[in-house]
Amino acid sequence: MMSYLDLISSKKRKREERVFRFKIFGENGYPVEFDGSFQQNIKKLLELGHFERNICSIMPSWSFKLEVIRQPSFHILLFVFEEPIEASPEHHCKHCHSGWGQNMICNRKYHFVLPSKDMEAAFLNCQDGAISTKDNFNLLQLQGHVMHGIFHSNGFGHLLCVNGMEGGSNLAGCQIMEFWDRLCTGLRARKVSLNDISQKRSMELRLLHGVAFSEPWFGRWGYKFGRGSFGVTQPMHQKAIETIQGMPLCILVHYLGNSNHHIPVILSRYQTVSDHSLVTLGDLFRFMLELKTHLPEENCVDSHIVKPTCRWSPKRVEMATRVIVEALKRAEFRWVSRQDVRDAARAYIGDTGLLDFVLKSLGNHVVGNYLVRRCLNPVTKVLEYCLEDVSNVYPEQQGLVINNSKMKGRYRMTRPQLMKDMLYLYRCILKDQKPTMNQGILSAIPAATGIILDTKYLVKEYNGELPWKIHHTGHEEAGKMTLYCTVFLRDKQESNEVMKKAMPPLECITLKNNATFNELKLEVERKFRELYWGLKSFVVESIMNLNVKGTDLVSELVEVGQKIVFEGSNTESGTINELIYECGVNNRVVDCACGAKEDDGERMISCDICEVWQHSRCVQIPNNQEMPPIFLCSRCEKEIMILPSMP
Repeated sequence: MMSYLDLISSKKRKREERVFRFKIFGENGYPVEFDGSFQQNIKKLLELGHFERNICSIMPSWSFKLEVIRQPSFHILLFVFEEPIEASPEHHCKHCHSGWGQNMICNRKYHFVLPSKDMEAAFLNCQDGAISTKDNFNLLQLQGHVMHGIFHSNGFGHLLCVNGMEGGSNLAGCQIMEFWDRLCTGLRARKVSLNDISQKRSMELRLLHGVAFSEPWFGRWGYKFGRGSFGVTQPMHQKAIETIQGMPLCILVHYLGNSNHHIPVILSRYQTVSDHSLVTLGDLFRFMLELKTHLPEENCVDSHIVKPTCRWSPKRVEMATRVIVEALKRAEFRWVSRQDVRDAARAYIGDTGLLDFVLKSLGNHVVGNYLVRRCLNPVTKVLEYCLEDVSNVYPEQQGLVINNSKMKGRYRMTRPQLMKDMLYLYRCILKDQKPTMNQGILSAIPAATGIILDTKYLVKEYNGELPWKIHHTGHEEAGKMTLYCTVFLRDKQESNEVMKKAMPPLECITLKNNATFNELKLEVERKFRELYWGLKSFVVESIMNLNVKGTDLVSELVEVGQKIVFEGSNTESGTINELIYECGVNNRVVDCACGAKEDDGERMISCDICEVWQHSRCVQIPNNQEMPPIFLCSRCEKEIMILPSMP
């Protein structure tokens, strides 16, 4: 039966629409050859998208239909919105303000959105002109999207949100991140930042994965320390991780075991399962997270295979299951097609309906010492099965006696049990601020935990300073050459500080081999005017690192791939306007007790006398408390106290 959303989609999207494969979308060559700069690559990509005329008239938008699974059919929509600066409610990017404030404001941003089902319906239900620009931005800024990332037209970007299955998505968080990483790599982004607030069952992943793997969860895709808050530096962050990682488990048991009997039991449980010694807290969390990936979601095989409405008895289902497992154990290859498994099992089970039922229900279930995995072959599109030995994870102890001979059981490690144990250890050891955590060596854990949690700003450098690598053969064979160029915006009062701010990143300029420097200057002006809002009237006046004439041939004086700096000014204004930079006019003086000297994006308060800014947290104002109408810093308060009283 067609859902309400499907009805909306069918009415709104009556056209032949190309379908792209989600799992390889963004790889080089799919859906296009990404062989140019970021601007060239995104233009190629959008040419393949379906232009959405009905969403917002002043923000061009495109959509891509992505096939996640063919059978059963599962598709999602990727929306790309082009935000021209004229349509933007704020010229300055709040995500660039702390960290990349020296970057010039770009003329365009590109929003890449995998919307939730509700948001998808809202996008597709828009009539041309029926949604205002403000409402359109409100839809984009919502945190409920499956994924939302922004690229500036110069290749710098921000990943704003990722919501996996716990956030209501049908995609896992790792699938979304792999998709985003392919996009950034394929489009040849320069640098991408994110604010790491990811959680799993209320556990902060930057803390959990930091202790286990020395890097945050996003570190799997190359994101690293970008900037700390509250004066945290990279050496401080690294030292905090090493402190918690190296905490001996025997010390934890010594200090916490008497007051908390669950901790020794949990440690013993995982030491028994592990095939190597778990010595430190880092060893324990690493083993638990690695073990989790091998455990199926289900707790028990029979209870999930044999439904109350099943027309076969549990005994017949169990027999068919054992036959299928034995057939897989005898198979020549690790992965066996569904048809081959079925044919082998039919020699023992004549009821094909029973075999089909068990094969359909058996994927990712544990049978004895084996996990039966089921997967769709990406090449043949055929279901295949394999066995994975999990005897180390599920040690069978047929005659385990507890207290007396009447109690027999079989010890099994399940994913829910593991997650329950992990959450318990996380709360009691990493997040607990009870007096027991202030004893001896344990007192280092709360401080180290705070430092790790105050490191949320992560950055991945994809191409960095250079927009893309020049291959000396390709352009020269076509009779062209490529150079790296940037511009220096001249100011009446030149200084090193202004020069550092005024230099945008290098861009690739491609010219014919017989081009002159006059033609090169025109191409540089066109390129940087197109990119940056503050350079719309930029005119090149000279070349800083070359002494040439305008009629000289570029190929005779410059090598392919050489870096050239062009000096010039805006014809509309002779001075540099601070508003053309992402940081804007920032005259804040920051001097906080935590050591911070710059705005790090955290909540701050200014002294009403000296106007120096400090973190509200550092002056004992909780985040859930409103700012006081009048605030005096401790320095000014002391000076007032020592002033002579009025007669």
